[in-house]
Parts: sequence; C-alpha cells; structure tokens
Amino acid sequence: MARLISLVETGGPDADTASAALFPATGNAYAVGITGAPGAGKSTLTDALVTRLRADAVEVGVLAVDPTSPFSGGAILGDRVRMQEHATDSGVFIRSMATRGHLGGLALATPQAIRVLDAAGIPWVLVETVGVGQVEVEVAAATDTTVVVLNPGWGDAVQASKAGLMEIADVFVLNKSDRPGADDTERDVRQMLEMGGSRDWDPPVVRAVATTGDGVDEVWDTVVAHRVFLERGGGLAARRRARLRDEVRAIALARLGARVDERCRTPEFDAVMARLADRELDPYAAALVVMADDDPRQ
Repeated sequence: MARLISLVETGGPDADTASAALFPATGNAYAVGITGAPGAGKSTLTDALVTRLRADAVEVGVLAVDPTSPFSGGAILGDRVRMQEHATDSGVFIRSMATRGHLGGLALATPQAIRVLDAAGIPWVLVETVGVGQVEVEVAAATDTTVVVLNPGWGDAVQASKAGLMEIADVFVLNKSDRPGADDTERDVRQMLEMGGSRDWDPPVVRAVATTGDGVDEVWDTVVAHRVFLERGGGLAARRRARLRDEVRAIALARLGARVDERCRTPEFDAVMARLADRELDPYAAALVVMADDDPRQ
C-alpha cells in the first residue's frame, strides 16, 4: 500500500496503470474527512477516533495531508509523530501525504490514495487536512462525510465560514469544549447554519475533548448516523457520482494545462510571443494559437 500511494502521489504513466488496475476493486471503503483551523485538535481527534475503531477490531487507514517540506518535497510527518500509539498496530495504516509531483496536486492525489486503501480492503479511511485553505476544502470534499473541528472562540467560526467549510460540513465537532466560550461558539455555529437555509441533513454540533476522550464516542456515532442517512436516501451514491464527475473534469483540466505549459516552452511559442509584441496578434488570439496549433488570422 505504501508503494502504491507513493506511485499515485508522484503521478505519471505508472500511476495511470495502477489506477486502472485498482479502480474495479474500489467503492466499498467509507472515507471521513477531518478538517478545521490549525491547532483545533484535528490530529488528536483523529487519533482518538482510530482508538475507537480499533476497540471494535475494525481496520482503519489514515491519510494525513501534511504541509510539504521545502527541502525534501515530502510531508513533514507531524501526524505520524503524534500517532505513535498506533505505529505497531497491524490494523492501522497511517500515511502522511504531500503534493510531491502529482499533476493537480493533493486534490487529485488524495482520491487515488483513498482508492489504494479501499482496494486493499480497509473499510474506513480517515483523511485529515492541515488547515482551512482551498486545497483543504477540496480534499475534504473528496470524502463521504466531512467533519469540521472548531474550538471555543468566534475566530474559528469566522475562519471556517470564509473557507467554505460551513457549506461542506456534515458534522461539527466543538473540540476543547471544556474551555470558556464553548456555549457562545456553539450558538454562533447554529445561527450561521440557520442563515444558510434548510438542508436534507442538518449538521449537528458535537462537543468533545479529544485529549481526554470525552465525547469521542458521540462524534463517531454521529458520523455513523450520517452514513446511514446517506445510504438510506441514496445520497451516498449521488455524492460519489458527483465526485467522480468533478474528478474527471479536474484531471482533464490538469492535463490540458500541462500540455499548454509544454507548448509554452517551445520555439514556436517564442515566435507567437514575437508576433504578439509586434501587435500582429492580441493575447486572446495568441492563446488560441498555443492551444490549437492554428493561427485564426491566417
């Protein structure tokens, strides 16, 4: 599994071959995205959820989307350091992911890594992201259930709202809920949800203290309840079809972008730039030349 994930992270023809071989054996694992502001306690919560799953002897995979090291290009591995308790458990597979060289970055590499674990027969995959940026939102949206972790304090709720997490969240976990301000934060989140209009599933707000394990059972029960809700109403299949459509579109766009980038490093492109500088072409016409290999004005 480790080698296959490295392969799909890196991308290229071998990754395409691996993807084609894996895909028919996928579709059984259930993926849970865990995201939120830095310092919210995502890793601690993920670790606690792994412990909860292993208590039922359920195998689990963890994909920890770490920031990329500026020196090695790999993940910083902070999450694997924090999850050493499970390092010798053969029923737990933990992998830190970085962008590496994959075309399209983590947004495309993560679904492929989930499929590797899925094809290996792991029933639950937890995907933890590092923060609340655009990449994290895209990665979290590649999962079946998205858990957004917040802490007491208005700032987290505002940051989550700005990042778009309020729209993709299925479950809110108010972690560190033993701290002052928990009531205010829960009220703020509920008010923001109400302003967002009605949904088929109203995202619950579950309080927890991941460091002590308080509320972790309730968090997991809520994730399971959301899965049951999706499966009963056909929502899970619909979500997965929509994700596949978006993934195919993203792959096509990334590959078209790569082809255009290659053309922009050729002598022919330099010739187009010379014509552009001489005002023989405008930028839009020049872009058409680069993309289509045809000059629309000839």
